[in-house]
Amino acid sequence: MKRENNSKLKIIPLGGLEQIGMNITAFEYEDSIIVVDCGLSFPEDDMLGIDLVIPDITYLKNNLDKVKGFFITHGHEDHIGAIPYVLREINVPIYATKLTIGIIDNKLREHNMLTKVKRKVVKYGQHINLGCFRVEFIKTNHSIQDAAALAIYSPAGTVVHTGDFKVDYTPVFGDAIDLQRFGEIGKKGVLALMCDSTNAERPGFTNSERTVGKTFDNIFAEHSNTRIIIATFASNVDRVQQIINSAYKFGRKVVVEGRSMVNIISTATELGYLQIPDHTLIDIEQLKDYPDEQTVLITTGSQGESMAALSRMAANLHKKVTIKPGDTIIFSSNPIPGNEKAVSNVINELFMKGAEVIFQDAHVSGHACREEIKLIYSLVKPKYAIPVHGEYKHLRAHATIAEELGFEKENIFVLSSGNVLELDENDARITGQVPVGSVLVDGLGVGDVGNIVLRDRQHLAEDGIIIVVMTLESGSGQVLAGPDIVSRGFVYVRGAESLMDEAKKVLDDAMEYCMDKNITDWGKIKTEIKDELGEFVWKKTKRRPMIMPIIMEV
Repeated sequence: MKRENNSKLKIIPLGGLEQIGMNITAFEYEDSIIVVDCGLSFPEDDMLGIDLVIPDITYLKNNLDKVKGFFITHGHEDHIGAIPYVLREINVPIYATKLTIGIIDNKLREHNMLTKVKRKVVKYGQHINLGCFRVEFIKTNHSIQDAAALAIYSPAGTVVHTGDFKVDYTPVFGDAIDLQRFGEIGKKGVLALMCDSTNAERPGFTNSERTVGKTFDNIFAEHSNTRIIIATFASNVDRVQQIINSAYKFGRKVVVEGRSMVNIISTATELGYLQIPDHTLIDIEQLKDYPDEQTVLITTGSQGESMAALSRMAANLHKKVTIKPGDTIIFSSNPIPGNEKAVSNVINELFMKGAEVIFQDAHVSGHACREEIKLIYSLVKPKYAIPVHGEYKHLRAHATIAEELGFEKENIFVLSSGNVLELDENDARITGQVPVGSVLVDGLGVGDVGNIVLRDRQHLAEDGIIIVVMTLESGSGQVLAGPDIVSRGFVYVRGAESLMDEAKKVLDDAMEYCMDKNITDWGKIKTEIKDELGEFVWKKTKRRPMIMPIIMEV
């Protein structure tokens, strides 16, 4: 490698661009790599049977000796969800704020990895030196406590990564975002700003989280004689705090339902991020001891997830809670892109059970709108703008904001996952591509289901399967039994006897042809069966089921 190449900083997003989720970015300078975030994404509709999707970290594995550590901006699944899978292969320390580490610890405990991975709790304003890098944590606001932006100091210059953020001057817990620090770092000169784009299409400012508390108070006052059930994100500790505040004010007991909700609330309470008045929380078993108008349920399932508590209640599958006419149900969230249908299905089911459903105004976003994005740019004054965190349309909208602020087009980089951006004071350009992609997790299998298996699942789901079974005599290759046809998910056999009889005749002819030609090679026989039967079925039904010949020898 030539000397001058070495002295540039490389920014390599390994996931998280052009999608919401799976955030992970590598920063490389000479022989040091640090990684920011390590998230998962949830499967698309066409990923049949897949539980989660994690990033492909081939690049990090190939440069294992350079990787120094992971810096995590906050405790949401799309930023920490892949940690148990990735750190099995790249065991380096993790640096994050107190609550974030608390949530990561829960994850590692579930995977029996707590003793294997080093974790370090970082305070705001603290600097961590690793290899050629120094990283500073800066206080921001988000829909989960303890979110941080990172200032990444490298010999080539400073990069500011906002993480997911909003500007909240009146947060429910703790301090407002440290705008002063952004300004101080900006004064010293910043090479690049990597800023959250999730709400880049929305004008104005995001409302303060505290406004939701007022909404809850109003809803509680108006529905004083019904049971209230509120679905929200498990991780939004401040939202849970405000629900508990309103419940306490109106003399109601609170039940927490849903595994992820229970986990995060217990972690947040232990670490002091949630203040719950004594005797407010009750166990779900105690619900029956209180009249409806004295209870509130906080539950998971605001995204219509089929296994979450609220969806199970709506479908009458929940063991402890049945939705009754007159219940008031509040969705304290917006559907994540792609979940709209599932959410509206759950809302319809709840309405059918006679419940009142409120899904307006009981939510504010955790991400910055256009004016807040402009505010951060005006404080940080970067040379290069690199929109991150969002689908392509969000990144484009963010690029437009940067242009409005006077950035030259060649100084704005809308990257794709896998791009290698090399930059220093003099110039910045995309110089290459590293392997990236999605690794699918199905049950305990990580990466063992690939595109071919998914294609087979799709094929089986669309056209079904036909299995052809026969027995051949060893040596002579004469057909002793069969060929018999078994089908699943193709046609209902009882209503299609004539089709099956014809198919059997096609098979007999195919076998006869093989005998006449003295074809005894199993592979060739199977190909012949697949071709002949496939062609026949297509002609008759215009379907292409999967055909599996099974040959036994005696």
